[in-house]
Amino acid sequence: PPAVKLSGAGRALSLQPLIAGDVAYRVQRSARRRTVSIEIRDAEVIVRAPPGVSERTLQQMVYRKRAWIVEKLIAQRRQLARIPEYSYLSGSTMPWLDETLTLVVGQGATGGVHRCGSDLVVTLSRRSTRSSVEQTRQLVKDWYRTEALRLLTAKSSALAQRLGLRYREIKVRFTRSKWGHCTSEGVLQYNWHIVLAPEPVVDYLVAHEVCHLRHLNHSAHFWALVASVCPDYQAHRDWLKANGRCLTL
Repeated sequence: PPAVKLSGAGRALSLQPLIAGDVAYRVQRSARRRTVSIEIRDAEVIVRAPPGVSERTLQQMVYRKRAWIVEKLIAQRRQLARIPEYSYLSGSTMPWLDETLTLVVGQGATGGVHRCGSDLVVTLSRRSTRSSVEQTRQLVKDWYRTEALRLLTAKSSALAQRLGLRYREIKVRFTRSKWGHCTSEGVLQYNWHIVLAPEPVVDYLVAHEVCHLRHLNHSAHFWALVASVCPDYQAHRDWLKANGRCLTL
């Protein structure tokens, strides 16, 4: 089947609704492209092509690959249906590692969040012009991001010290395509949504990125090092592939 590729930044979009058989798709053309590829993303089919390829050629390609496309669409639609939706109301719950936190929302002079046992206590500012849900959502996300950085820094530091490795900096951000990244300069970057996963999965991700400080590749030596600190890494890696899309706030 054609490769499934993530769209790059800075490409001009020209999306046109088309259909081949019973498969609806859109076309994205770019002068920078030299080949045609089909991407299934968010249960949508996108055909990426250079400007000179005819619409008929693209339609025929989609038609030939329709069995593969339909299979991927069904799988992605099932996955999208599993993505949780949070109300951000008092009494609602959300995951934190292996725990479940319950929101307790009140009002005060200034906004803030603190944890008390299994409760995540959210104080909304009376002076804010935003709705209670909007305030709560932002405050909760800020808390998760801050705590994720604290947790991932602690775990990464401990493992790096254990392996005799050094990193330059640890960052957290939200990305759609990666859960973690280690740069050639030794900067470890994590998707902070990982703290919504079970803790062993978090530990696998940390092991993966920290081990890149020694092997900036996915060679046999790299995976052997990962296995030495995270023997069940394959199971956690598979879990993340199967459930990662559901880790969102």
